[in-house]
Amino acid sequence: MHTILSIAGSDSGGGAGIQADLKTITCLGEYGMTAITALTAQNTMGVEGVEVVSVQMVKSQIDAVFGDIRPDAVKLGMIATPDIMEAVCEKLIQYKAEHIVVDPVMVATSGSSLMESSTVRTLKEKLIPLADIITPNISEAEVLSGISVEGKEDMVKAAEKIAEYYCGSILIKGGHLTDTADDLLYQNGEIIWLYGKRLDNENTHGTGCTLSSAIATFLAKGYSMEESVRQAKDYVTGAIAAGLNLGRGRGPLCHNYK
Repeated sequence: MHTILSIAGSDSGGGAGIQADLKTITCLGEYGMTAITALTAQNTMGVEGVEVVSVQMVKSQIDAVFGDIRPDAVKLGMIATPDIMEAVCEKLIQYKAEHIVVDPVMVATSGSSLMESSTVRTLKEKLIPLADIITPNISEAEVLSGISVEGKEDMVKAAEKIAEYYCGSILIKGGHLTDTADDLLYQNGEIIWLYGKRLDNENTHGTGCTLSSAIATFLAKGYSMEESVRQAKDYVTGAIAAGLNLGRGRGPLCHNYK
């Protein structure tokens, strides 16, 4: 069995964050482990509170995992402060972590901010360079590239801008496009479009967390980067299409639809 470590925040509503990651990894047949960076009081309607875990506790969780069951891949999600992010980077380097997937979680689906502005600089300068792939949505790609993204041509331009300081794979998710759900995979200057139909389901809470942890899981299984992304996108599409309807707001995916 392959092992995947998720370093991210907890979602009390179970739809995103650590909870979504563990569901995804388990439903794809592998073994998930966690290092929790923050607790959120959260449900389908929004984030009501965030409490950050201490730097030492985050380090201790990572030490405990790598000291016993070495992960075949690592997925990183919500990291709220620069101090925690720097500690995570230190540990990833120390343990020579492999197959690192960074989901630069800055804003929740509900619109609530999940990352302090001072953390964005640390993200760009220290964490992203360690990643094998980053998976920003359009809003996050705008922050990372410094340009406005209105359509598919802008997605390419944003990827090119990000590639000026980052040499790994870039997946810009097109879920916020108005007409399609096409994603852009940018690798070594190559543009690969992953086409997807826009599904008639507003319950998409945790989509980004699910996609990034699925990519990490397929990388752990030994798939190539492109195939891992394709398999992960198919899995997420199925989880949305299953039509789970929980809560009074933007509900979660059906992770166990298969």
